Amino acid sequence: MTTVLDTLPDLESAGAGATAREIAQQPDLWAAVAGIVADRRTDLDAFLRPLLARPELRIVLTGAGTSAFAGQVVAPALSRRLHRVVEAVATTDIVSAPRECFAADVPTLLVSFARSGDSPESVAATQLADQCLTEVHHLVVTCNADGRLARDHAAADRSLVLGMPAASNDRGFAMTSSFTCMVLGTWLALAGDLPGDGVDRLVAAGRKVVAQAGPVADALAATGPRSVVYLGSGSLKGLAEESALKLLELTTGAITVTSDSPLGFRHGPKAVLDARTVVVVYLSTDRHTRAYDLDLVRELRAQLGAGQVHVVDGDDEPDPTTPGPRFAVPGVDDLGDVLLAVAAAPVPQLIGLACSLAAGRTPDNPFPDGEVNRVVQGVTVHPLAD
Repeated sequence: MTTVLDTLPDLESAGAGATAREIAQQPDLWAAVAGIVADRRTDLDAFLRPLLARPELRIVLTGAGTSAFAGQVVAPALSRRLHRVVEAVATTDIVSAPRECFAADVPTLLVSFARSGDSPESVAATQLADQCLTEVHHLVVTCNADGRLARDHAAADRSLVLGMPAASNDRGFAMTSSFTCMVLGTWLALAGDLPGDGVDRLVAAGRKVVAQAGPVADALAATGPRSVVYLGSGSLKGLAEESALKLLELTTGAITVTSDSPLGFRHGPKAVLDARTVVVVYLSTDRHTRAYDLDLVRELRAQLGAGQVHVVDGDDEPDPTTPGPRFAVPGVDDLGDVLLAVAAAPVPQLIGLACSLAAGRTPDNPFPDGEVNRVVQGVTVHPLAD
């Protein structure tokens, strides 16, 4: 099976080798994540089960940038699985307005996502939770065992660190394998193991996506879109937001990017559409939600032309009423949108890679002058007065 790595010498010379490898490695890392969670199951259950048995417990998923979007992917599905409200709140919101984010002093499980664990907000958010709340427990999901967040919580009371595979600590600028590994690891930790051969099917789907999506992404980039719109509902809205960030980062803002839900898009954001707009719609595996997704796909294909509206679809059979470009994500339609988001994530990553190269950027380091950094810099964390 061919992948983006088949052109690796060319990608290396174009400053894209690390990003390409980190996109392509993801399915193998997902199998490793499942193994890590299985090995840590006793520790996870001892930490989480007493907490999840408490109806008053508040669960908050937090991170910055892509790590925040990881929380937005997991939260809707986890709410449905646990039959309780699960919130995604960015560390950037917690650090700037902690008293609003922690307005209710209730027992809280703070799940912190971090690729490096060294960004100022990642560390400060956990400290502010401890300062504002009487009882807070920390589940740290990180790709860097040596990061400050992991070190701070490794032996702390009321904390557990769940480390992702070392290779998920992406060396490229953009978070790719770190994003999908943290989403999968958190889902497995909090929602439980996948049924039967679910992990094998997820890995197989990811490999097919990595192999098949590259040429379609290259063709999309070759059309020279002026703007790209990503749309999804529920967990897939979180993926749409992450997709937009990937394209924005890797092209250094050369393409205007919008993300929304299919229903929300009609309420004003649809004004972005023109003859050079490409739309990517993530089709939900939930039949009720999917009906709204397909309504918008039909509407936009009639307005823009079928070729400008792509769907990313976990259903094994394409919808016959919406002919047009389709990224297939086979074999995961019964695993829910949160795992469809994991398997489908290489699609926008490859689109971002292709558009970055088409725009003459260097994806491994699109900001060589340091305007934007791999680990955020320049943030002063101000102390919170009592």
